[in-house]
Amino acid sequence: MNEAAQTLYLSIQAYSLDKVGASLSFSRRLARENNWTKEYSQRVIGEYKKFILLAMVSGHEVSPSDSVDQVWHLHLTYTRDYWNEFCEKILGTPLHHGPTRGGQTEQQKYWQMYQQTLNSYERLFKEKPPLDIWPMPEQRFGRDLHFVRVNTERYWFMPKPTWSWLRKKRQTIQLPLLLLLSVVISGCAAY
Repeated sequence: MNEAAQTLYLSIQAYSLDKVGASLSFSRRLARENNWTKEYSQRVIGEYKKFILLAMVSGHEVSPSDSVDQVWHLHLTYTRDYWNEFCEKILGTPLHHGPTRGGQTEQQKYWQMYQQTLNSYERLFKEKPPLDIWPMPEQRFGRDLHFVRVNTERYWFMPKPTWSWLRKKRQTIQLPLLLLLSVVISGCAAY
């Protein structure tokens, strides 16, 4: 990391998203809205700051992980802080959020952009990004696309079973399962 990038990174790291006197701090709100622990929320904020540096110095468009994007989205809702304080005074330039327009071409573009972001992260910070915050592109553009907001006051939610035990034992139980199914079907057909 060159001296200018290092100076900028120190300024970004020193910038607190939690404002003094707020009864609901940024990090607590982030944790609450995403059902994250306080510790995980703080870690993701740290990764968001690394992402911001990448956006400023990598020389290419960057794409955040879903978790980092949640921090960015929330920061954007604090409009005066984001534009007047953070972008203007810390970054010295606007940093716009450009979401996908959808479609296969955009999906490929963002996949490549995300992979390039991960590569630049390793180059700049001399370490691999943490997988629990920066998953591989297959997960980022696979499972992570299925997140939705849910009102937990109105709805219960449970994880879907993965049936991984069934896949592992597929060959050993497939034949007995088929036999049982055929007996049930033939028994129903007799009536």
